[in-house]
Amino acid sequence: MSDELISFEPATGAELWRGRAGDVDAVVATAREAWPQWAAQPLARRAELLRRFANEVRKEHEHFAELIARETGKPLWEARTEVESVIAKVEISIRAYSERTGQRKLDSALQGTAALRHKPHGVMAVLGPYNFPAHLPNGHIVPALLAGNAVIFKPSEKTPATGEFLASLFARAGIPAALVQVLHGGPDHGKALVAHDGIDGVLFTGSAQAGIAINRRLASNPGRVVALEMGGNNPIVVWDTPKIADAAILVVQSAFTSAGQRCTAARRLIVKSSMHDALVEEVKKLIDRIIIGGPFDNPAPFMGPVIDNDTADRLIESFVYLISHGGKAICHMRRPEAELPFLTPGLIDITAMAERPDVELFGPLLQLVRVDDLDAAIAEANNTRFGLSASLIGGAPQDYNRFWANIRAGIVNWNRPTNGASSAAPFGGIGYSGNHRPAAYYAADYCAYPVASSEMEQPRASVGVGFS
Repeated sequence: MSDELISFEPATGAELWRGRAGDVDAVVATAREAWPQWAAQPLARRAELLRRFANEVRKEHEHFAELIARETGKPLWEARTEVESVIAKVEISIRAYSERTGQRKLDSALQGTAALRHKPHGVMAVLGPYNFPAHLPNGHIVPALLAGNAVIFKPSEKTPATGEFLASLFARAGIPAALVQVLHGGPDHGKALVAHDGIDGVLFTGSAQAGIAINRRLASNPGRVVALEMGGNNPIVVWDTPKIADAAILVVQSAFTSAGQRCTAARRLIVKSSMHDALVEEVKKLIDRIIIGGPFDNPAPFMGPVIDNDTADRLIESFVYLISHGGKAICHMRRPEAELPFLTPGLIDITAMAERPDVELFGPLLQLVRVDDLDAAIAEANNTRFGLSASLIGGAPQDYNRFWANIRAGIVNWNRPTNGASSAAPFGGIGYSGNHRPAAYYAADYCAYPVASSEMEQPRASVGVGFS
């Protein structure tokens, strides 16, 4: 395991943060010692401290947003939105916990009390991604703490500064530091944390490859709760609509917001053949107007860089692969600066490809497929192992009903982008997108387990049939 980590700003290449990898055994031991006392606190006390955390984030709003923007390269306006999501998560989690894991009692004079309560699992490992390095891990951490768990948070090795700062705000709010510890490190540290005997649950957001490896590693341990959010190869289907310009905007928003680095980003544009020319013309116009730049540029960019040069290189290679195997470039993906990971949006028609790769190309690359009827569009949309997000743009209500009923995805939208899911709703997918443990509003479900009780203040019993 490498001991030193360095974080560079994607937009400038400047060093942002330098630190040492953590000790897995040490952080797990600290968490195991701390969590029983936290679990014994009244729920109201835990909620109060998390509300204080939200206030600490508010105090640091602009600084936090600037840090996120520098470390990820995303535009400052988008980083500010991420900080707002971190704040909002607290009240959403408190409401969700009350609704989904509340206490229940049913009293009967003769049978005593039937009770339902929930207990925390213990020590939870949270493995966060680089694209939303504060919001997405926070979406696990807050409900886990609220339920009474301790958390060991391993940020992406590409965004350690943001992860460290997020954890510091919990401590500032009065939540003991032993309850939200940061474990810095690379993939080996993540593997060691997942496999550690002192971990009671693993909450992961990241690639399908890493999520499947976690699932495989823990398959023989049914006592450990595992929640996996693993991205998507998401379709956006454009059907009969006179509002071509609006449809094009939704396509561009779906595919290229966050430089395509969202698990819900549209990867595949499926369009009715008769609408192809008009739609592509509008999409190309919008792509030509997209401002690409650094987080603090003026005018503000729509897209920043991808996370690093290796990622940019792989995306360019993927674009070349698609062209060389039957794809037709509509908008070429290019690197405006050879030393920095900025990319122009790529749009490529893959209708003629004999075999279309079913992979998540995590960047501003959109693949187009032309079809003639809605059944073919739905079949093409479902032609993936993933199943996170899908959108239908246009069509009549009966078309959307068919689309909704037949599409395989955990998020299904109509005349809305594939991305921008609400934290007040469940968030998750099927297939290679998740393991049926949706996050966001449903995170309460995997942060505590239900305990059913039958209770009487004094023992009372009588013998029945079969006794002489």
